[in-house]
Amino acid sequence: MKELLKRIPKVDVFLNDEDLLSELGNKPRYLLRKAIRDVLDEVREDIRNGKKIDLNPEFLKEEIKKKLKKLLKPKLHKVINATGVVLHTNLGRAVISEEVAEYLKELITGYSNLEYDLQKGKRGLRYRNLEWILKELTGAEDVCVVNNNAGAVLLVLSALARGKEVIVSRGELIEIGGSFRIPDVMQQSGAILKEVGTTNKTHLKDYENAISENTGLLLKVHTSNYKIMGFTASVSTEELVELGEKYGIPVYEDLGSGSFIDVRKIGLSYEPTVQDVLKAGVDVVSFSGDKLLGGAQAGIILGKRKYLEIIKKHPLNRALRIDKMTLTVLENTLVYYLDEKLAFEKVPTWKLLSQPQEEIKKKAEELIQLLKSKGFPAKVSLIQDTSEVGGGALPTQQLPTWCIAVHLPPEKLDKEMRKQETPVIGRIKNNLYLLDMRTVFNSELSILAESLIKAANKIKKA
Repeated sequence: MKELLKRIPKVDVFLNDEDLLSELGNKPRYLLRKAIRDVLDEVREDIRNGKKIDLNPEFLKEEIKKKLKKLLKPKLHKVINATGVVLHTNLGRAVISEEVAEYLKELITGYSNLEYDLQKGKRGLRYRNLEWILKELTGAEDVCVVNNNAGAVLLVLSALARGKEVIVSRGELIEIGGSFRIPDVMQQSGAILKEVGTTNKTHLKDYENAISENTGLLLKVHTSNYKIMGFTASVSTEELVELGEKYGIPVYEDLGSGSFIDVRKIGLSYEPTVQDVLKAGVDVVSFSGDKLLGGAQAGIILGKRKYLEIIKKHPLNRALRIDKMTLTVLENTLVYYLDEKLAFEKVPTWKLLSQPQEEIKKKAEELIQLLKSKGFPAKVSLIQDTSEVGGGALPTQQLPTWCIAVHLPPEKLDKEMRKQETPVIGRIKNNLYLLDMRTVFNSELSILAESLIKAANKIKKA
């Protein structure tokens, strides 16, 4: 063992190797040094464990190249979403259009008028570029935008109801991804939770009976990530607004995955739009920017000016404010909604959700042809299935789609596809590995075919 350990080449043998330096490119030399040390440390460990080791410098150099390649690749990188879930929270939710991305590149590679009023020649407000569009689209009196909707809920409750009771239906005390719970956020905000009704039934009289001198807010939480079916009853936004007006208590609705487009236009069941909620008369509404809106992660707060002014002046607003990249993506995405037809054409979320069946099937057929032309070593078949909206939106509703079923051991294939240079995320159903073509872009078909061939060949050889 000691003799083998002595034979391990020193770091400097590889550190100045021209071949390895060319692989490094213009990245820090630290990364090459780390790759060398990691490989040599692994070799030492293998020797100590009695494993057979190849100490040939050329072999070790190839291992260092592999390690360096992994280090050079950013930890956050592109994947191919073949799950069919359009707003996949784990895969980045809404996709941004190429036009918006191009403008973002232009803006962030130089300076901008983020908080500078060009007309007055002095400091300005960063939200001004979003205000006019959001007001135009929704009719809201005022606007505030923070870094996500959880932050929006925390800010609204902190600003309007700290130390006061907030009345909410027990059936709306939701938990979303990451263990974000309405009661926990309320506790952090300093507001006092006063739940009314039961899990499946809440009536207007439940809210009214709970009102006291210390009531600060009536809260309605849209259950966008689940549905209670059967023997149920809930209070409408309009009813709650009428009750709030009767007692002089503001009404706040957390809409969750807010939309400016009626989803019935793509064949789904009705969900309230942001415009619907504001027309119902709520004082404040908040929703996400990167779900059905199809923009960047943000929490958008709209409503009546007297309440928004309080919210915007709260210290938390600065802690939760958005940056220039989020502002840019939101502004340039929101513009498309001024013409709904353009929103369907230019906002990827709506383009993916409204894809005609024939387009999805055509992508699937093209991929099958690509695989056949390259001698794919396994059976593939075209099947019909359903896609999901995702992102905690429309949980019980599904969209018809076309999938490719790959007839190989599904767990093994899934593992190999996630190891590809551009990882592919599919889904397993009925003991089949499926690639839902709704969420696969035409530009990804050749990459997907190559990945499938590599993964299949590796499984066949094993």
